[in-house]
Order: sequence, then structure tokens, then C-alpha cells
Amino acid sequence: MKVLVLGGGGMLASDLVAVLSETHDCYGATINEVDITDLNSINAGLDRYRPEVVVNCAAYTQVDKAETDRETALLVNGIGVQNLGLACNARQMPLCHISTDYVFDGLKDSPYTPFDCPKPVNFYGESKLAGEKYLQWAAKRFYIIRTSWLYGHHGPNFVKTILRLASNSSELRVVDDQRGSPTWTVSLSYGIKAVIESGKPGIYHITDETDGTLTWYGFASEIVRQAGLNSRVIPISTSEYPTPAKRPRYSVLDMSSTCLSTGFKPVKWQEALERYVVKFPSKSLALTTEQR
Repeated sequence: MKVLVLGGGGMLASDLVAVLSETHDCYGATINEVDITDLNSINAGLDRYRPEVVVNCAAYTQVDKAETDRETALLVNGIGVQNLGLACNARQMPLCHISTDYVFDGLKDSPYTPFDCPKPVNFYGESKLAGEKYLQWAAKRFYIIRTSWLYGHHGPNFVKTILRLASNSSELRVVDDQRGSPTWTVSLSYGIKAVIESGKPGIYHITDETDGTLTWYGFASEIVRQAGLNSRVIPISTSEYPTPAKRPRYSVLDMSSTCLSTGFKPVKWQEALERYVVKFPSKSLALTTEQR
């Protein structure tokens, strides 16, 4: 299968291209090659590469900045996906789009299924939901994959931030009243592979496996422990760490239907983190100035 991955060079796309290339003809196109905010650029790119399926990893991911930079967030996460949906639909080409747990409000006390009603609490979530809706309206064959708390070696993320801070501070204060599921980009890449190989369009949830009780504090504590660092991690409330964008209190995603439909088996979050931190320590400790 010939696959075109958009957002080439990004944190997810870098690992996804490597994973898909194990068994498929895959190419990662950068924004300079295919700009999803420009329909002409998309049409030219699809005609040039002639893929059998497109995976969209291009996104505006700055959650807090989206509160004020709304036009850009909507242009990329909403209109850009609409453009892709129209272009792919015209060629009868399936489009796989990566979305987020932030389309939900976090008021539920059990994992969100693909059939729960989205209700975002910040503009980043609104812009990602717009992309989902546009795709469903514009295309007949699509895969929407929601994920959460993404980290990887090719971009800034929470794990890198904790490793950097813990390496330079004896104490860290991390929010302990927001629950979700971390996801390694390599884990997600294999999940995406399973979905597009299934040939079954729909909405899917893919994260690393947790029991639904993990918080940012719990995640940070395990990061520090696995890295063998001595920094003390202190739990705090969301009110003690205010951010421009509100976060959902609970955003665990239910993967039952994904596993049943595609045969995908999620990895335990501790195992994924260990493979990231222990096996690739030099990359994991790469400095970053951006925090989630």
C-alpha cells in the first residue's frame, strides 16, 4: 500500500513513516511540500505522490496559545482538514486524521468511547472537533483516530520537560487532579497502521493502556523513577497551576471498539515509557523550552 503522511518531520509523523515503511511504501511530506491550509497545494501533492491512503499528522498543537491565536488554530485544525477531506474524496482516497481527547469536556467518570458526544472546554479542542466534523461532512471514506498525552523523540513534550526539570531541580510540582492516558508516538504509529490496514472507516481511540486512574503527577513520578533521577515530585491541584486554556478533568479514552474492530493490542503505559526513557536516554533528555 502506498501511504502519504502529512506533517512530515513532526513528532508523530517521523515515527509513523518509520513504522509504516516496514511493510508499506510510505513517504512523509513536510509543510513545504503539502500545505493543508492551501487546497491547491494539497491537490498538487496528491497528484504528485498518488497515494492509496493519506494520513494527516499536520496540526496546530499549542493548546494555550490557541486561546488567543484562534484564527490560525482553526485554519490548520479545521479548514485544513476540510481541504484534505474534499481533495481525498474527489479521488475516492481514504483519509486518516489524527484527533485528540480534548474534544471531550472531562465531566464523565468512565473512559470516553467513540460514540460519546464531544464537548470541548478550550479552543484547541474546538478547532480539532471542527476538523472531525468537516471530515465527516466532506469525505465518504475516513478514519478519525483520537489519542492523548502524546510524547516522542522528535518534538517537545511532557516527558522531555519532566526529564529536563528533574535533572536540574530537587523538586517538581505537578498537577494531580487531571486524569488521562499517555501515548508514545511509536505505540500510536502501530495503532494507526492497524486501523488503515483494517480498511474499516470510522472513529477510533488509541492510547497506551492505563487503568483510568493515572494523573500528570503519577506520570511524572514514574518518569523520574524510570530515569533514575532524585527529584521529588509533589502533587498539586489544577487551581495551583493555572493555564490560559482549561484542561478536561478526565479524558481517558476507551479502546474496546478499536481492539475488537482492528485486532490492535495497546501496550502498557509503563512499558512504553520504559522503552522511551531507558533504551533511548540521550534522545529522551534532549533539552526543550516548550512545556505542555
